[in-house]
Amino acid sequence: MQRSAPTHSQVARGRFLTTSKAATGIVGLDDILAGGLSRSHVFLLEGEPGTGKTTVALQFLLAGATAGERCLYITLSETERELRDGAQSHGWDLDEHIEVFELTPPEDLLNAEHQQSLLYSSDLELGEATRQIFEVVERVKPKRVIIDSLSEIRLLAQSSLRYRRQILAIKHYFARYDATVVLLDDLTTELLDKTVHSVAHGVIRLEELTPGYGAERRRLRVVKYRGQKYRGGYHDFNIMEDGIHVFPRLVAAEHRNRFASRQLSSGNPALDALLGGGIDSGSSTLILGPAGTGKSLISLVFAASAVARGEKVGLFIFDEELGLLFERMKKVGIDLDALQRTGNLLIEQVDAAELSPGEFSHRVRRSVDEKHISTVVIDSLNGYQAAMPEENALVLHMHELLLYLNRQGASTFMTVAQHGLVGDMRTPVDITYLADTVVLLRYFEALGQVRRAISIIKKRTGTHESTIREYRISGNGLTIGEPLEAFQGVLRGVPHYFGESNPLLRDEEV
Repeated sequence: MQRSAPTHSQVARGRFLTTSKAATGIVGLDDILAGGLSRSHVFLLEGEPGTGKTTVALQFLLAGATAGERCLYITLSETERELRDGAQSHGWDLDEHIEVFELTPPEDLLNAEHQQSLLYSSDLELGEATRQIFEVVERVKPKRVIIDSLSEIRLLAQSSLRYRRQILAIKHYFARYDATVVLLDDLTTELLDKTVHSVAHGVIRLEELTPGYGAERRRLRVVKYRGQKYRGGYHDFNIMEDGIHVFPRLVAAEHRNRFASRQLSSGNPALDALLGGGIDSGSSTLILGPAGTGKSLISLVFAASAVARGEKVGLFIFDEELGLLFERMKKVGIDLDALQRTGNLLIEQVDAAELSPGEFSHRVRRSVDEKHISTVVIDSLNGYQAAMPEENALVLHMHELLLYLNRQGASTFMTVAQHGLVGDMRTPVDITYLADTVVLLRYFEALGQVRRAISIIKKRTGTHESTIREYRISGNGLTIGEPLEAFQGVLRGVPHYFGESNPLLRDEEV
């Protein structure tokens, strides 16, 4: 279970063991484990084949080798050549600090004449395997040990009692050498066998999920860690060319930052007036509307204004190819290429089929922490939802991400494409209650033309106009007209006119 951090009185009474940590060499995993694995203990790393156990184990040993520690990899199911080839694929050289020991059966067991003899009994095989393990440990005297994998020992033990006794014997033996041991379990034998869970000091589980479309998703969870505080829950991770990358679950409560709130202008006086003067820094804005109403344009109007003020902006584009976006925005007066050349505009194309929500949150957080980005644009949440179809989890992810950005003083703009064009609109994911400001865009019919209307339906951080205004998109950008006071039913798409004057935009006004 997840434990809370020990108090000073508990430490003083000796109720919590205080030991240094052996870093795993995986930054995100060390963050989850509050520094790494407690030294001189036995840990279990479990997961089905292909989840990345061997890669994690190798990085753990490489971190020890870098620190000058002797390391030992004992492999029961994989050959030494296969192991070294796997390390080489990541660009790793298992140098003199890491010894690979391939546990092989005695020569008699490979002799066909003796296959039916007593030498082939599981008792002798298990005893021989244990003897070889202890002999190599006596010779190497390692500080870090990997045993890969427990499924072989479990098969040789044949019963849960003998298996538990064997694991306890290994645990107590390594304790004499002050070694940190990681046991790998590929879960190919008894899935419900929790023998090692009770013996191990900590348990980490790796999982692989296969969505209906797109690449596989991997995640990990710390099942237990005795006497230590850790970050609970599931955390996304990837296996990349340079090894494992873990993206710890974002907990906004851990990140607090004081900042002076100020009002930010969009650079468009009419839009600022509609918003009651502009958008406050450290707030989130949601732009809702059907396809083609200009959601991306409005968010980029604020982004361009921020770059003009000398601030850094991050655009995370899910739905549109960047070349097309650059060309389309240039036609309405926003030169994204020129803004990018200033160095203050960061643009990332996000492939929802290849990116997990945890990795996306990590990217956004890194851009704010390392590149000091103060304005974040996510276009759109429809693409973000495609990365994680479970709507409830999406809302929780967005809650933590928005709260984190707000506490860092960053202004966030999100777009959501609603289903439908006029009349009743449906939103694929409702996060209006999370956003500080909600901008609503609509199509409506008037005088034989399809027109657009804009309104502000929510602003937590101040007052705003309650009017509905027509707007147009042209080569001059965004033009907002007078309030449509004489119309009713604009938001439904087919309004009725009750006035005498004509408040609609004329061509010469655009």
